[in-house]
Amino acid sequence: MGGKLDIVPAAAGRRLGAAVLDWVGPAAVLVVMLTIGFASITRTQSGGFIIYDTAMLVLLGSIAAGIAMVYTLVLLGIEGRSGNTIGNQLMGIRSTDQDGYAPGAGALFLRGLITGAGILLLFLATVLVVVFKWFGAALWIIAPLAVLAIAWAFLVVVSNSWDKNAKLRGWHDKAAKTLMFDVNAGRNPVATGGIQGPYSFAPLDLPPVQQVSSPIAGAAVRPGQTVTAQAAEPRQGFSQPAAIPQPPHNPNQWQPPVAPAPVSVPVPVQAQVQAQPQAAPVPTHFQPAPAPVQTKPLQDPAAQAPSQAWALHPDDDHDRTQMRGQTVPVPVAVLRIRLDDGREFQLDRTALIGRNPSGFPGEDVAQLLAVADPGRSISKTHLHLREDNGGVWVTDRNSTNGSAVTTPDGIRTALQAGEPAFVRPGSTVHFGDRTFHLGQA
Repeated sequence: MGGKLDIVPAAAGRRLGAAVLDWVGPAAVLVVMLTIGFASITRTQSGGFIIYDTAMLVLLGSIAAGIAMVYTLVLLGIEGRSGNTIGNQLMGIRSTDQDGYAPGAGALFLRGLITGAGILLLFLATVLVVVFKWFGAALWIIAPLAVLAIAWAFLVVVSNSWDKNAKLRGWHDKAAKTLMFDVNAGRNPVATGGIQGPYSFAPLDLPPVQQVSSPIAGAAVRPGQTVTAQAAEPRQGFSQPAAIPQPPHNPNQWQPPVAPAPVSVPVPVQAQVQAQPQAAPVPTHFQPAPAPVQTKPLQDPAAQAPSQAWALHPDDDHDRTQMRGQTVPVPVAVLRIRLDDGREFQLDRTALIGRNPSGFPGEDVAQLLAVADPGRSISKTHLHLREDNGGVWVTDRNSTNGSAVTTPDGIRTALQAGEPAFVRPGSTVHFGDRTFHLGQA
């Protein structure tokens, strides 16, 4: 595609050049063989009647007509599937339907019928001249009709010059609903997703970015949050932290940002025993220990260690502390589809897939994914996709060639039109002659 995203209508000159290159060969063969056939007519007189021998004319005319017919059918088949001919290739243009895909043989036949109407009239006049033996007036009948046929074909081919819609269509294009584009100045719509092209592949609405909380609560300090210093290593004269009673404290409850809380440090056993429940905070400086470290539990009721239910609670471990009241979002699998041509798209809620998909009136669809299909095996709107619970509900929108699903274990199941089928990641969806694989990002 060369980075070209715009489509450019083919100019009248390129259209005319392509038509001349495509038809100058068979036209020359037809003219030469008919000329030889007319020149080979012999006239004899018998019993007062003039007899014309037209056997050579009929033979050469039939051969020329057969060659022209075979050439026309081959040209229709090639251009109908690719939009390309010898003339189109040399002039850098392509024929398409109204959506920018391969035009099809039917539309090209109608367009050619309009362009070659004068030639068909000339052929009919030639047959009448031979049947009724108007050879004396043949030149006066065939020559004007030949000039008229050429002039009519010329006007039809360049008739897009008078189109007020950006010179997009000629008279024959409007009747056949076809278009012609310059692939040298712009992109080739037949090979790049039609008129919408790359823009149809992008999701219309990207999902919002979700913020995920830190797995370790308290790892980041919020503004106004009180920071509590960790306890220092026990010194000689102080009891071990596991044996020192502490008041119950909920580490998951944030303190209101009114004033910073005093820094707490370990205190001697004697100070803990003598402290009252409502006493002021313990000073941060250390006192010498008057007595050795006690190895037995204290017997004083006021200093009795609390129950093990809170002393050994898992929340005492800072590394395992989690914020209650906040739910960490559960990661949601991101589903992606990979087409058989290698392109990948991230699904966003709902999507429609087809040659030129469009939703029903009022239908809310997040993505429209157009898939190029020169063979026209897929419908305009072929499939409807909807994300749900780690998979996708796939619905066939009454397509012409149907759809099917192949599971990861190799089981293929045809989809019923209009009935959603749940497809899990790892499966392959077939629609027409195309496929896509459902996976996770």
